[in-house]
Amino acid sequence: MNAMVSLDRLRQLSAQIRERLWVRPLAVCLLSIGAVFTASIFDSTGLGPFVPITSDSIETLLSIMAASMLVIATFSVASMVSAYAAASSTATPRAFTLIIADDASQNALSAFVGAFIFSVVALTAVKNGYFETAGLFVLFVMTALVFSMVIFTFVRWVDGIARLGRMASTIDKVEQATAEALARRRNAPTLYGAVVRAEPDGLPMFAAKIGYLQHINMSALQAWAATANARLTVAALPGTFVTPERPLVYVSDCAESLSDYDFGPVIESFQIGTARRFDDDPRFGLVVMSEIAGRALSPAVNDPGTAIDIVGRLVRLLHLWCEPAPVQAGAGLLYERVEVAEISLRDMFDDAFTAIARDGAGHVEVAVRLQKALCSLAAIGDETARDAANYHSRLALQRCKIALDMPQDLAVVRAAARFSAGGE
Repeated sequence: MNAMVSLDRLRQLSAQIRERLWVRPLAVCLLSIGAVFTASIFDSTGLGPFVPITSDSIETLLSIMAASMLVIATFSVASMVSAYAAASSTATPRAFTLIIADDASQNALSAFVGAFIFSVVALTAVKNGYFETAGLFVLFVMTALVFSMVIFTFVRWVDGIARLGRMASTIDKVEQATAEALARRRNAPTLYGAVVRAEPDGLPMFAAKIGYLQHINMSALQAWAATANARLTVAALPGTFVTPERPLVYVSDCAESLSDYDFGPVIESFQIGTARRFDDDPRFGLVVMSEIAGRALSPAVNDPGTAIDIVGRLVRLLHLWCEPAPVQAGAGLLYERVEVAEISLRDMFDDAFTAIARDGAGHVEVAVRLQKALCSLAAIGDETARDAANYHSRLALQRCKIALDMPQDLAVVRAAARFSAGGE
């Protein structure tokens, strides 16, 4: 249990760090400064008489690197900002956090800034006679390695920056983030808590601020419930918009008076922010995918191909959700005093297909692809998925009857919907 909790906290911390563009360059800068002064250790090894090196040669190389790295770093930042703006305007602003967390871009920026700091610090140390012959030689080797790393990173990054911010790349990132969130929740549908036994009952606890619920600290809730000998029923899942009037959790089955306990730790276990996050909110990924398709179907963009691509990806994601969860050692019921409801598959279908069916009703190719996708989902074998797919198939067909002017187009859509819509 402790290992599971530690991994969950580490994942949360890693996700937050990746969204901070300054963290990785700062870490590389500190390593660069440390590497420069590490070279002086070799001055006491007696290596000096055996290495032919002069300060002039390394000063020249460091001067070239210092002058060029700042320019490249500035260019990389400008390119990344342009890519971020393109991603927000062509796909959706909700995908911005995924674009800014791109490892290739952050690694490239870190390498360029780190090389600049390395060259400036090393050049200053050499100019002030900080190194002897052995230290200069080691510093020269380090400089050559840093220079090689920068060249390799730049060549590799050029290929990545050409794709960063493009529609296909953004969609890939959203799908990957959604698939990871779906897999995690599929493996722990109740967040390793107990299944809700009945309608929430007991003393309600309310949020202290307004925003989106981003994460629930299940271990903290379990610890408090064990101390109070109580049972908690979570009333809001990650992704819920909470207000001071909406209960977060209900406290029940407490043997003693609840007035004797501090409920602050319970409220603090619910992390609330200004925006939804992909990590613990699988439905958010589905909403963002649908939003990208809706923008592609707008008259200003008029790109049905992107909407068709999104429909196929949504089918893949929902198939993933309906797959049996793998058996995991040590998983299962970890927080027996905390009850958590499972995500509604019907709500996930609403998130995925409602906007596409509405905006794509006038595009026969999109309507046909949507009906075929719903037929595929209806055939999964899951009764809930079949009912949800049939409902959305009938609803989409009704929208097409209103939006399509040509009887022939409507007949094509009706033919595609005959399996999931019951032969309307």
